[in-house]
Amino acid sequence: MSAPAGTQDEPRTDRIQAATALRRKDLLGIAELTTEEIALVLDTAEAMKEVGERPIKKVPALRGKTVVNLFFEPSTRTRTSFEIAEKRLSADTLNIAVGTSSVVKGETLADTALNLEAMRPDMIVLRHSSSGACHLLSRICRSAIINAGDGMHEHPTQALLDAFTIREHKKRLAGLKVAIVGDLQHSRVLRSNIHLLTKMGSDVWVCGPPTLIPADIGRFGVRATSAVDDAVTGADVIMLLRIQLERMEGAYFPSLREYFNVFGMTEARLRRAKPDVIIMHPGPMNRGVEIASEVADGPYSVILEQVANGVAVRMAVLYLLAGGTEHEAAA
Repeated sequence: MSAPAGTQDEPRTDRIQAATALRRKDLLGIAELTTEEIALVLDTAEAMKEVGERPIKKVPALRGKTVVNLFFEPSTRTRTSFEIAEKRLSADTLNIAVGTSSVVKGETLADTALNLEAMRPDMIVLRHSSSGACHLLSRICRSAIINAGDGMHEHPTQALLDAFTIREHKKRLAGLKVAIVGDLQHSRVLRSNIHLLTKMGSDVWVCGPPTLIPADIGRFGVRATSAVDDAVTGADVIMLLRIQLERMEGAYFPSLREYFNVFGMTEARLRRAKPDVIIMHPGPMNRGVEIASEVADGPYSVILEQVANGVAVRMAVLYLLAGGTEHEAAA
């Protein structure tokens, strides 16, 4: 697929690299992406963001393509931003309400996917509670599969939009100290961000209660600590992660109030970071647990920018995967 031309109808491409397609069928995780592919998505998202600033926020890049949004877990930001991204690219979209589908009658994920596949969609955006669900669909479906979060495995488009937001503010990723604080054990956002940020040269610190730090996390090239002051001192970026009570079985810490007292991001802790630090959260936020309201709403917060950038990044992913699919079909 050729690059979108710099016309009134399509986004500018003066910052997009020469290769304009991800040379893969699916986006299953950050782990398998190269640094060049990550940079390509981020550069393409810059052009796509310009579309959202126009009076008419639509380009014909995916006209004639059909995208199915198949969400087995609740979602507001991810599902909505994918749907907006698809519509801005002129794709035909179909949202499957799992609660009213044949899944409630006992149909398996594989059978659901194969029934959808029989209708010849071009892409399936999947969110599922089981790690590896997207890889299963990738093996059995002709359609391109985009991972919108699978269990405790990965959430690649969240990491890409986080990186895009960081790069907008800091103009780089390499050499930045990024502190990620929260529920490290259950977070797919953490896993995707670790893969991306370490590949791109960031100095990543992770922090949380000892009971929520994975035993093998050091092998991913990050520094792990339970001392939040050490993690945030001199940080360029602080990313808070939600405490995922729905995934917890047993007591990982005494109480939510105690967690906030020890690990919550307050204005006092924020003063240990660099003066131009940015505060991030993938959402949904638990105010008074991971983050104080005055920090979430303060001048250093880029949380709403993350939400807005999610549309541009997901437009870029959809566009680049469509180009890659066409390239493979023509080969």
